[in-house]
This record gives sequence, C-alpha cells and structure tokens, in this order.
Amino acid sequence: MSHNRAGRSKAYSALVAGILCIAWSAIFVRWTAIPGAASAFYRLLIPAIVLLPTWLLPGSRQKLSPKSYAIIAVGALFFALDLAFYNTSILQTSAANSTLLGNNTPIFVGLLSWLLFKNRPVISFWAGLAMAMAGAAVIVNADLSRHAKLGAGDVMALAASACFAVYLIATEQVRAHTNTLEFLRLAIGFSAIFMFFFAIILRVPLGIPDKRSLLALLGLGFISQLGGYFALTYALGHLPATVTSVSLLSQGPLTAVLAALLLGEPLTRAQIIGGVLVLAGIALANRLNRPGDEANAFVEALPAESDETPA
Repeated sequence: MSHNRAGRSKAYSALVAGILCIAWSAIFVRWTAIPGAASAFYRLLIPAIVLLPTWLLPGSRQKLSPKSYAIIAVGALFFALDLAFYNTSILQTSAANSTLLGNNTPIFVGLLSWLLFKNRPVISFWAGLAMAMAGAAVIVNADLSRHAKLGAGDVMALAASACFAVYLIATEQVRAHTNTLEFLRLAIGFSAIFMFFFAIILRVPLGIPDKRSLLALLGLGFISQLGGYFALTYALGHLPATVTSVSLLSQGPLTAVLAALLLGEPLTRAQIIGGVLVLAGIALANRLNRPGDEANAFVEALPAESDETPA
C-alpha cells in the first residue's frame, strides 16, 4: 500500500509539473509571428531533434508489439491535429474562447472511455468536471457575450479538444506497456512527421521571421512540449486519462496569471472567481475517498509502469 501511495504521489507531482510547463504554450504562441500550424510544427520538431541521440543509449530501446506502435501512431496523429487546430484558433478567435472550447477535452475523454472501453467515470469525476467547466464558463462569460457566434476559430478550438481527448485515451492504453522515454520519442517523432505533411499540404510558410519568434519557438519546444509532455506522459502511466484531463483544466487560470504578468492583461473578477471554481472542481475530481466503492474503483483503474525489459 505504501508503494502504491508513493507511486501516486510521484504521478501527481509529475502531473503538476507538466501542467505548469504546458500553461506557457499560449504565451509562447502569442510571442511568435508565424501561423499557428507553423509554430505547432516547430514545437514538435525541436524536442524530436533533442531526443534523437537517446536512441543510441545502451538499453534504452524497448521492443513493442505492432499494436502498440499503431496506437502510438494514431495518438500522435491526433496530437498533431490538436496542436494545429488549437494554435490556429488562438490567432483566429479570442484567447478566452479558445480556452473554453479547448477545455472540453474531459467531456470527450469521459464519454469515449465509457463508450469504447466501458470505463464509467466515478461520481466525483462528473461532479468535479461540472464545477470546473462552470468555472471556465465564468471566466469567458463576458467574452462570449461579445462573441456569441461560433466562427472558424471557435470550431477549431472545439476540434482541438476532441483530438486531444483521443491522444489522452491512446496514451493511457499504451503506457501500461511502454516506458516513458520510449513512448515520448515515438509519439513526438510521429507527430512531427504528421505536422510537417500538414504544413506542406496546407502550404503553411515555415520561415522564422525574427529572434523573438525563434526564442518563443524554443520555449514551446523545450518547456511546453519536451518538459510538459515528459511529465504528463509519466503521469498517464499511473493515472486514468479522466483524472488527467480534468486536471489539465487548471491551465486556464495559470495562463491567465502568466498573461497578466507577461502580456499586461489584468486579471478580472470573473477570471479570479472562475479560476477558484476550476481548481475546486479539479480537487473534487481527483479526490480519493477513504474505504468505499469509489476509492476502490479509482485504485483498480490505475495502470502500472511497465516492467518489460528493454530490447
């Protein structure tokens, strides 16, 4: 039992670190002067290049089944689509709208997990999700009143949340059989390849116009992607995708604080109240009861880190 508690503590610590890193992504995208799909490509290309030498490390390779490679590839495809849609939506609609619609991921995760894998989320998940989504709605209420019509950017943000849900579910399925480094190398590599072809097909220019854009892209690649998703990938090896996706809602309040400090966008009363609701909802969704069916269901759902010997 103490080993399980220690493992969960590490997983939650990794989840917090990942969220802190990923919360910077919207700031970095705003600091670039290139199309959203182009910044998404560099966000993937930079960590893919950094991880290339790790393939040569002794004992770092893990032999996987064809099914595992296929699941990783599918997840990588949808992650590339997620970044392409979300980065573009930030530039075509308000950041508040992108945040609200992009945070619909937990709804898709919960429903897909239930429908596809019969993993019905526990009551506290749905209650926490409702509170967290209510907080997100409070944050963007004023903006929605001024932007009542859903435009192309809003649709892209919603599509991004659905794509990210597929990525989370695919990751949860394969992480029980794959170590963190092996998964990360494959997922980022596949995603970078898919994103490159998207850019070519859509004729998106990939030139970097200035030093500020370059530094922002390096931040996207090293902090938001490599650091954030290394931590997130580790957490997904120990926590259900439903819990992880709800916790990722905290990106909204964190990004709002960063925007106030770095972009001169002051925090409004609605953002503060909504942020409190989001964090309270996350705490409720992640709550572990003492002896009871709900706690037992949660513990039994936790996938273990793979002990498979590397090839």
